[in-house]
Amino acid sequence: MIVIPAVDLRDGACVQLVGGEYAEERVRLEDPLAVAREWARLGFRRLHVVDLDAATGRGSNASAVAEIVRHGGVDLVQAGGGVRDEAAVERLIDAGAGAVVVGTRALEDPDWLREMAEHYPHQLVLAADVRERRIVTRGWQHTLPRVVTDVLEELHDVPLAAVMVTAVHLEGQMRGTDLPLMEDVAEAAHVPVFASGGVSSAGDLRALADRGVAGAIVGMALYTGALDPRAIIEEFHED
Repeated sequence: MIVIPAVDLRDGACVQLVGGEYAEERVRLEDPLAVAREWARLGFRRLHVVDLDAATGRGSNASAVAEIVRHGGVDLVQAGGGVRDEAAVERLIDAGAGAVVVGTRALEDPDWLREMAEHYPHQLVLAADVRERRIVTRGWQHTLPRVVTDVLEELHDVPLAAVMVTAVHLEGQMRGTDLPLMEDVAEAAHVPVFASGGVSSAGDLRALADRGVAGAIVGMALYTGALDPRAIIEEFHED
């Protein structure tokens, strides 16, 4: 299993939110490119970059995303946030993103997801944000009437790069991961699964690995120093 630092963008800064709530911003670093370069310097080879403002319709951090993709110093950036049409997918790929993260439109319009995946095979990461196993979209503001495992089972023939499942109810709280959820997701998915939300220790990461999870997106625990990045890279490195 690999660990991927999260670089969440809001108002031009790198932030970490608690529980997916904008009012609960715990970390704010004003230079996202410097943050990305520091993760690269420490040895991480992949970043997960999300434009939170675009995801919630509050604005855009497109220039910051492009800077990180082009100059962040890592091998691969998977980037997203508000990607709801083919033009947005193309912009990120043209900018150099190794994978594009799609969420709201992809989950609300499965035909669009299938079409985009066929146009860009193995370049899309489907981001499913989950509360109590139900998918939430539009920046965690809208709940779909379906559970995540049912959705993933229906996507078995769609050529995705990966599926990222975020336990939004645990996001940024460092109270441990939703292991039953992630184990069921790993069994239901037919592509690699990235887990996000609640990671607080190396033990959490080992437990995810034991349940078949391919990668973990980690934010708060890295930014607050709860996890030693060098030790994490040594144990959970990308070959």
